[in-house]
Amino acid sequence: MKKLLFISVVIVLMIYVVNILFEEQILDKYKFNFNENTYVRVKRESLGIIDKVPFEEYIIGVVAGEMPASFDIEALKAQAVAARSYVLTKMKQNFKNDYDVVDTISNQVYLDDNKLRSNWGNNYDVNINKVKEAVISTRGEYLTYNGEVVNAFFFSTSVGKTENCVDVFGGNLPYLVSVDSSWDEDVSPVFAVEKEYTLDDFYAGLDLPYAEDIKMEIIDTTSTGRIKKIKINDKEYTGSEVASKLSLRSAFFKIEQDGNKVYINTKGYGHGVGMSQYGALAMAKRGYNYKEILKHYYTNVEISNL
Repeated sequence: MKKLLFISVVIVLMIYVVNILFEEQILDKYKFNFNENTYVRVKRESLGIIDKVPFEEYIIGVVAGEMPASFDIEALKAQAVAARSYVLTKMKQNFKNDYDVVDTISNQVYLDDNKLRSNWGNNYDVNINKVKEAVISTRGEYLTYNGEVVNAFFFSTSVGKTENCVDVFGGNLPYLVSVDSSWDEDVSPVFAVEKEYTLDDFYAGLDLPYAEDIKMEIIDTTSTGRIKKIKINDKEYTGSEVASKLSLRSAFFKIEQDGNKVYINTKGYGHGVGMSQYGALAMAKRGYNYKEILKHYYTNVEISNL
């Protein structure tokens, strides 16, 4: 009897150890256990709460928040896969934290159903069905590079090419390299924009003392011409700092002074790394499917399924 009890205890311990080892392997690889009932912990910045949103429902809210429902269905599908990939990386990074993502452009915009009903009004049924079609038809699909989940950055509009990740964010990710996106100009209403400032407002935005003339020196640019470093009246800025302080749509800009007026012309909208959303639209209009769009903007990736 004692021998039988001893054997039973040993078997139970062996099963426990095997389960622990297997669980550690899973956590080491994914840092979370994905299944059909997985929730995304979304910090609602305007509400100050954390919502637990079912995974695919979250993807619907992101596609609806990040891309106009009027876009071609293949572009919406590409957005769904990119959004799914992006949040998987965040869930992996933040599994020990209180939340996985925030619901703003700091991560990716998420809109809940109540907000979508308010935004879309009478077009709600048509729009939500189209977005759901894009999400359901790509259900579980995400991007990998050498077996690892891709950090699938995306943005609105390129300057004609996308950016190398290393030039913008510093990390040298081999799947986030500059590719052609010259077709953005054909479809994006924000490809090129001019903003006008008074000289006072220009200096106030940059926290500079007033001077009659603006003196500029471009110190460094990316491969596409976005400004990495610039000196304005002896003060050095990154291009992103200037864009943020002056509410510009990108760091690809040209500053011109005409007396008391300052004109800034920008190209593109967003950081420029990864998939251009208007580029995806243009490719879809040219007959490319979502897999071809994704494999164009994310170099040497594979489409995997959860």
